[in-house]
Amino acid sequence: MAQTRIMVVEDDAPIRRGLCDALRYAGYAVEECPTGDAALATACAVSPDLLLLDVVLPGKDGFEVLREVRDSHPQLPVIMLTARGTEDDRVRGLKLGADDYVVKPFSATELLARVEAVLRRSAERPSDLRELQLGDRAVNLELGQVLLPNGNGHRLSDLETRLLRYLAVNRGRPVDRKELLQRVWGGNASEMETRAVDMHVRRLREKVEQDAANPTLIVTVRGKGYMLALELS
Repeated sequence: MAQTRIMVVEDDAPIRRGLCDALRYAGYAVEECPTGDAALATACAVSPDLLLLDVVLPGKDGFEVLREVRDSHPQLPVIMLTARGTEDDRVRGLKLGADDYVVKPFSATELLARVEAVLRRSAERPSDLRELQLGDRAVNLELGQVLLPNGNGHRLSDLETRLLRYLAVNRGRPVDRKELLQRVWGGNASEMETRAVDMHVRRLREKVEQDAANPTLIVTVRGKGYMLALELS
């Protein structure tokens, strides 16, 4: 069986070596990249299963790289690494489609646990549902794409795709935030993570609803959570 391949984008050489050593010791194949400018080309060349991405990089910073990765590899899992601990930075990364956010300093044990959780979520997502018709919008869940009637479209991030797939598999049933965090994010229902669910639902509505301010497909069921409506004509 091929090793799971992780790409580490970190400009600080000692930190990068430490991350790579810990990952290799845990059994992963590792690719290194010291700059944001080279990150996308390296990702295309090595096809990683997960990207560990530092925020503060020479040239393009981690947020710029994440934006490019989401455009070209919408379903590639990404964990952001940063010394910045402010909520604004964490929220910005999540808005751009990061799957998780680890604040330095962190232990190798914590990082490996987060890597395993993100990889497990990707592997465990339902794979039998490949396409959806949401009103006048066709969704390809394998490619993470929403096709509009005029021929234009939207890219879905990996998290957005998993979130929509999970709601679709449970169509007609309200799914609360705690369940979504456990089954889509693989995390615990902390206050910040709960807000992250709401934020990703808002982003998803902007891509699949005709009027995101008045959603009719991904609806809020008061006191119970979010639900993908049964009527998807």
